[in-house]
Amino acid sequence: MARHKVEICGVNTANIKVLSNDEMINLFKRYQNGDKLAKDDLINGNLKLVLSILRKYNNRCDNMDDLFQVGCIGLIKAIDNFDLSHEVKFSTYAVPMILGEVKRYLRDNNSVRVARSIKDIAYKALRVKEELTNQMGRDPSISDISKELGLSDFEVGSALDSMKDTVSMFEPIYNDGGDTIYLADQLSDNKDNYELDAHIALKDAMKKLKGKERYILTQRYIIGKTQMELSEEIGISQAQISRLEKSGLDNLRRMID
Repeated sequence: MARHKVEICGVNTANIKVLSNDEMINLFKRYQNGDKLAKDDLINGNLKLVLSILRKYNNRCDNMDDLFQVGCIGLIKAIDNFDLSHEVKFSTYAVPMILGEVKRYLRDNNSVRVARSIKDIAYKALRVKEELTNQMGRDPSISDISKELGLSDFEVGSALDSMKDTVSMFEPIYNDGGDTIYLADQLSDNKDNYELDAHIALKDAMKKLKGKERYILTQRYIIGKTQMELSEEIGISQAQISRLEKSGLDNLRRMID
C-alpha cells in the first residue's frame, strides 16, 4: 500500500525514517563523542515527532513551513541537551521543548499586536506560575502570581489574557451536514449611532474605574467568571467581590448618564 505523501519545507513525510530505540541510543552515543553526522541522522529520524505536534496547529498558522522550521529548532535543542544517563525516552524529553518553541512563535506572531511590556509581564507570570505550581502542588491564583512579581492582580490578569489565542470571524461554529454557520454570521451588524456612542462612552468609563473594579467587571461580564472564581483568584471574600462589582456598576452608570 502506498504511503500518504505530505510535503513540508520540501520534506516528503512518506520517506522519513523512524529510528528504533537501539538506533537512537547508538546515534546519541556517536554524537556525544563528537560525530556531527550522527546529529543529522537524529534530526532526520525525529522529523515525524515534530509533524505529529504540528497537526493540531493546522488551522492556527498561515505558514506551516515556518512553524515546521520552528519545531525543528526545538528538536535540535532537545538533541543538544539530551542526557542518556537519565534513562528517559528521547520523545518524552523532546516533546515539551518542541511544543515550547511552537507556542512561543505563535504568541510572538499573534495577529493581535500586544505591547512588549505586557508580553514581558505575561512571560514572567507564566514562569512564576510554573514555579509556584511545583512549590504549592496546585495551580496558583492570580493573586499568588502578582504578589510574587510585585504587581497588581489587574496587571498580571490582563497580561495573561492578552496572550490567549484569537478566534477568526470565519471560524465554523456549527454544521448539521448542510450549510456551515460561521462566527461572523452570529455577529450583529447594527450600525445604529446610539449604540456606537454608548459603546464608546462605556469604554471610556471603564478606563476611569479603579483597578480592582475594572478587573472584576471585565472578568464577570466579558470573560464570564463567577464571583466565587474571582474570590479564589484574587484572595478576597465573595462578599467583597460582590461589593466591588456593585460599586463598579454604580460608578459606570454615573459616568455614562
